[in-house]
Amino acid sequence: MAELLSTATITATGLLCKAFLNSGLCSITVSNLHILLDALRNDERRRHGQGVVTVANHISTLDDPLVWGTLPVKLYLNSSTTRWSLGASDIMFTNPLFSAFFRNGQVLETFRGNGIFQPSVDIAIKQLNEGNWVHLFGEGKVNQPLNYPRSHGVARLPRFKWGVGRILMETAVPPVIIPMWLTGFDKLMPEHRASPYKYFPKLGIRLGVAFGDPIPVEEIMAALSAHSYMPLVTEGSVEFKFSDKLHRGARVGRTVTQAEERFAPGCERRRQMDVVRSDMTAIIQRAVEALGRQVSGNLLNNSRS
Repeated sequence: MAELLSTATITATGLLCKAFLNSGLCSITVSNLHILLDALRNDERRRHGQGVVTVANHISTLDDPLVWGTLPVKLYLNSSTTRWSLGASDIMFTNPLFSAFFRNGQVLETFRGNGIFQPSVDIAIKQLNEGNWVHLFGEGKVNQPLNYPRSHGVARLPRFKWGVGRILMETAVPPVIIPMWLTGFDKLMPEHRASPYKYFPKLGIRLGVAFGDPIPVEEIMAALSAHSYMPLVTEGSVEFKFSDKLHRGARVGRTVTQAEERFAPGCERRRQMDVVRSDMTAIIQRAVEALGRQVSGNLLNNSRS
């Protein structure tokens, strides 16, 4: 019953978004959608536990689910070809009705301020280890282009959250990581409008969704290999270490194996883990920003769709 409710919720939401995008009330241009579709339709990848991660800039409250109205309807009918995402508890899970809707829509309740070791992040890692798709907004909240930090005429996205790095580090097989860039959604749902207008999309807006080439696995592995030995830390302070192993279905792979030792908080290994999480998160942010500059220029605020 739970799976049926989830499929019904995702399908109904996807069809509603698709209807809006095709209604003439806005226009949308999608670039390189085939990159995502090829990854999602790769059954060999999924059988060997290689998940798919998409990471995008977050410029409006309608980015998700509206952007997924661009997908073929057939994908809505299978939980393995619909995204899992993380959603803020204080915004999306504020009452029983909203909570039921978002949970059935494959949104994982995430508590701001609780750090990177919380159940939603654990479940995201589990989904990837089962070959499923997880979508991330690296900034962790909506940031519209006018508010991006700028230096010497170049805009940057606000710093991505370290949870991105933890998810990628703790998957058994390095996932396929696809950067995305969204444009126009900030004009569709501008922030700081007065009520009740802030709850309604503006009409006649040109939207854009661009998918970039997957980030090379070697780039991720280089960040992990920068330290000859790098443990993983769980919420219970259990030590993990990487062991080299080649996985079918992935060009390069490492498994995470649990060690018996425990160690005190604040030790050198924990500090090293923070460094490598930061490095991996920065790799993802650079990839998203690079795609953004291709689409929207150095200020990250123009649509070239």
